[in-house]
Amino acid sequence: MKVRDVMSKDVQVARPGDTLQDVAARMSAGDFGFMPVADGDRLIGTITDRDITVRAVAGGAACTSPVVEYISREPQTAYADDDLKTVLDAMGSKQIRRLPVLDKDQRLVGVVSLGDLSTRVKEKYAGEALEDISRA
Repeated sequence: MKVRDVMSKDVQVARPGDTLQDVAARMSAGDFGFMPVADGDRLIGTITDRDITVRAVAGGAACTSPVVEYISREPQTAYADDDLKTVLDAMGSKQIRRLPVLDKDQRLVGVVSLGDLSTRVKEKYAGEALEDISRA
């Protein structure tokens, strides 16, 4: 099974000029804490609710600051054609819960989460990955 078979395709995407307040409000409304940041269909980074809280707000950023100032650049990614077990192993070893998914042309096409993978891969593998991701 491939990542494309389980990834979320309907993904909220932040744009570089979006404000911290706008992105945080979209996260709150959608009940999620992670967004890819893209310029067009090209991934330039990711932003999490923790990035907004710890990097931006704790550092005194205005709610009108552009999100691009606080993104994590060069995030780990998966490809739509990657094998699920391989991606799950990588997520566990690198302690990552969510990955932007790219196509062969490097365009953002979705997001895959540990939850997406755990529903389709043997429970044993998902449990091992969660254990790895959760270690201190």
